[in-house]
Amino acid sequence: MREPGRRLLPSLVYAALSTAIVSSLGMLLVPTISRELVVPIGTAQWMLTVNLLVGAVATPVMGRLSDGPHKKALLIGALVVILAGSVIAATATDFTVFLVGRALQGLTYGIVPVTIALARRYLPKEQTARGISSLSVTVATGIGIGYPLTGIIAGVADYEWAFWFAALFVVTAIVVVLVVVPRGPDREAPRTGFDVPGALLLAAGLGSLLLAVSEGPTWGWGSPTTIGCFVAAAVLLALWVVVELRVAHPLINLRVLRNPEVLLANATGFGLGTAMYMGLSIGSLIAQAPAETGYGIALPVFWAGFVMFPLSVGSFLANRLTHVITRRIRMTTLLPLGAAVVTASMILLLIAHDELWEILAGMFLFGVGIGSTYAAMPGLIARSVAIAELGSAVSFNQVLRTVGGSFGSAISGAVLAAHMATDGHPTGSGIEFALALGAAGCAAVLIALVADHLRGRGGVAGPGPISSV
Repeated sequence: MREPGRRLLPSLVYAALSTAIVSSLGMLLVPTISRELVVPIGTAQWMLTVNLLVGAVATPVMGRLSDGPHKKALLIGALVVILAGSVIAATATDFTVFLVGRALQGLTYGIVPVTIALARRYLPKEQTARGISSLSVTVATGIGIGYPLTGIIAGVADYEWAFWFAALFVVTAIVVVLVVVPRGPDREAPRTGFDVPGALLLAAGLGSLLLAVSEGPTWGWGSPTTIGCFVAAAVLLALWVVVELRVAHPLINLRVLRNPEVLLANATGFGLGTAMYMGLSIGSLIAQAPAETGYGIALPVFWAGFVMFPLSVGSFLANRLTHVITRRIRMTTLLPLGAAVVTASMILLLIAHDELWEILAGMFLFGVGIGSTYAAMPGLIARSVAIAELGSAVSFNQVLRTVGGSFGSAISGAVLAAHMATDGHPTGSGIEFALALGAAGCAAVLIALVADHLRGRGGVAGPGPISSV
């Protein structure tokens, strides 16, 4: 076991990072897909929506399955499906087929809980906390790498090459997992039945919720379709809670989620996930908007993707720094510290976003704050739940981040749609209002975390240092 232990963590990080890069493909390519596949911009946005919907459904399912004995087979199977989706998207000649490929790529959102479950099972005990935190921040790191990659490809070649590169990343990840991850089923894992009713209700409820949030700006927030989706989501998720509290082996053990540390991590994941996608969407928009708007930097798509690269650098460095910080402070103290940095970055973007260096500085600070909080959350969950429940508990945290991100994108989209200039671009006041909302949301999360910490619910000191590979 010594040899797999030495190579396992970097291999799992590579697999998670590869799929995180794949999941970041899309936002910069919406105008290109609209033009090349001859569909309206509103229709092209479905390449983001369908990916998010599948991801929200797949994440809790894959998280629960990763608690079982077939962790490696689950990871390989998911990577193969993502590979197929990348190839389909790269070769599609009409938008419907392209959407099928993007839907299959949605399984990327469920990869992190599976890799965390493998790390918890096979890594030496002294490396477990480090491994979990490293895997958790791959989402932010992957976005920071995926955006520049997308911008380069969109700037110098056809969009299909972005998906061929995605396929190449996934192929190498499959090879690494096949070679390094221990063979055979996990004989120590419990063999329990799968909660099919819970999975179906959660999938339908989350699908309805995210569909309403994602398409609300297009359909109209007061339209019967949007309201109907919200009502359906409320009913389905209420039924899901009832089912989960009654079955012997639920998809997600809701009783575990009442643990103060798990609840704290989940609330933080949702709140900062909302703020993160608000900051990303506004920052990307400012970078590409024409100078005539009064706020735009007018970067070509080739360079626009690099605006997100400091996010990746910041999250990576933050994960490294936690190795030192958590020797002296509690992991729950790391949450308000990270939230404070995220709040500072949003305030910086609010008051200073006219120059490129200001956007880059804001994104770097965003990466530092998100990286530190994302590194702490799985560690809090891992020490608060039994190993048999780790996959489902961590995956639910990932779902809340995804749902929060969807809300953040929808909120910023609705604000900007209500503040459009005659040239088709948002007004400067709309940009500032959206950034102000993001800063206010970050401040609210920070205040709640500080209040919780002062009430003495910070828990005990962490189980050792956390660092990156």
